[in-house]
Amino acid sequence: MNCSISGEVPEDPVVSKKSGLLYEKRLIERHIADYGKCPVTGEALTMEDIIPIKTGKNVKPRSLTAASIPGMLGMFQNEWDALMLSNFALEQQLHTARQELSHALYQHDAACRVIARLKKERDEAGSLLAQAERQAPLPASAITAVSNGKRASEEEDMGPGAKRMRHGVSDSIIAELTECNAALSQQRKKRQIPPTLAPIDALERYTQLSSHPLHKTNKPGITSIDINPSKDIVATGGIDSNAVLFGRTSGEILSTLSGHSKKVTSVKFVAHNDVFLSGSADKTVRIWQGSEDGNYNCRHILKDHSAEVQAVTVHATNNYFVTASLDATWCFYDLSSGLCLTQVEDPTNSMGYTSAAFHPDGLILGTGTIGSTVRIWDVKSRGNVANFDGHTGAVTAISFSENGYFLATAAHDGVKLWDLRKLKNFRSFELYDQDTPTNSVDFDHSGSYLAMAGSDIRVYQVGSVKAEWNCIKTLPDLSGTGRATCVKFGPDARYLAVGSMDRNLRVFGLPEEDASTES
Repeated sequence: MNCSISGEVPEDPVVSKKSGLLYEKRLIERHIADYGKCPVTGEALTMEDIIPIKTGKNVKPRSLTAASIPGMLGMFQNEWDALMLSNFALEQQLHTARQELSHALYQHDAACRVIARLKKERDEAGSLLAQAERQAPLPASAITAVSNGKRASEEEDMGPGAKRMRHGVSDSIIAELTECNAALSQQRKKRQIPPTLAPIDALERYTQLSSHPLHKTNKPGITSIDINPSKDIVATGGIDSNAVLFGRTSGEILSTLSGHSKKVTSVKFVAHNDVFLSGSADKTVRIWQGSEDGNYNCRHILKDHSAEVQAVTVHATNNYFVTASLDATWCFYDLSSGLCLTQVEDPTNSMGYTSAAFHPDGLILGTGTIGSTVRIWDVKSRGNVANFDGHTGAVTAISFSENGYFLATAAHDGVKLWDLRKLKNFRSFELYDQDTPTNSVDFDHSGSYLAMAGSDIRVYQVGSVKAEWNCIKTLPDLSGTGRATCVKFGPDARYLAVGSMDRNLRVFGLPEEDASTES
């Protein structure tokens, strides 16, 4: 007999006193609890009207389908068919999900492209607007104002042969430079090594502390580094045409300065007024002014050179700076107005300049040429007072020691040290093979250490003309490119900032626990 509800043989059978129908006990109990009536006749029914039927428990009832082999085969066939239908439905859902995901990814990629294009158009529009504002004609009373490094009234600035006339370095400026030189020279006589300077054993334990991807992946490469010691900000110039200001303490990018159309070849901080300079292969120099919100706005675009600007160096007064270019000229600028006061061209030299640096006292300028010559200039007279020969290849970097006596120059053949008192080379370092140039050289601010960068980074203890210059530490170029392009000491030589031909700024120094113990 079968259950009147399920149609199967009940395991625990019960019968209704009113209708005489057979049920599975658990099913009829649930039905009475929900509805209170017979599921077949519809009569009122309670559990008191249900009578249990006693059966033998030794053998459980077997369903008809499972009682024979044909029945079992049919049951298996039904289950297989249901499984196949379920699998087919899942495959259809998977295919639909893949199509929706592909469409969503395509939309996301298209949106990113649109956003990038709009950002680029916005930056270009902002640059053109700023350029148009600077090129707007000014009244005669404001004739000294500048636009893109040019005076507003250009007709009065053009001399014979359509060459732009320069104001020249006035007597008052020369007096200011001379006064600065006298003050710094006097201070140098009393100069002592600061007690906070990192000792030699600390530099020997330097290791990489951090690596920061600052520039674009499609145009990797850092070409120049400078450090603002008062704020511990590192500036980098990249092949991607951007200059990036990075807070070393916070580990965050503070500002990305866009506007150059080609690689940034040189970056420099000005010690006061939160001013920053960048030179580029697009033949321009930009003066950036910091604001209270931490952003930098381009104040001037200087277009006085006719070839790539290779170097920017700031005078000790922080009121003037010099740019050097492959057009074989260097320009002396007034920082506040952006005016080019003089553009120096040596008729006897047609070799472009690849590097430049002011002497710490400010009356001597050193320039390196593409033809391997180092030229020393008197800033007051703009005359070439000395030439240093002996390098092979372009002079890639110049650094004056704070002691005022030593000059370090880097080129394809290594690093040479020059004694400015006797105007001669007293030591040479042939660091790498003939296919690997030395790209950067830098004295720390105390003049106690000298760093060099090529296929690796080496730090030397500064000696004297006769005493040895010992290599303290050799740091590997971890970029994998084999080209460390620039190196700069942090305040008190507590760390080294290194740029390479990848897009990462690397900081070398003591780990925090060692640094705290050292201090």
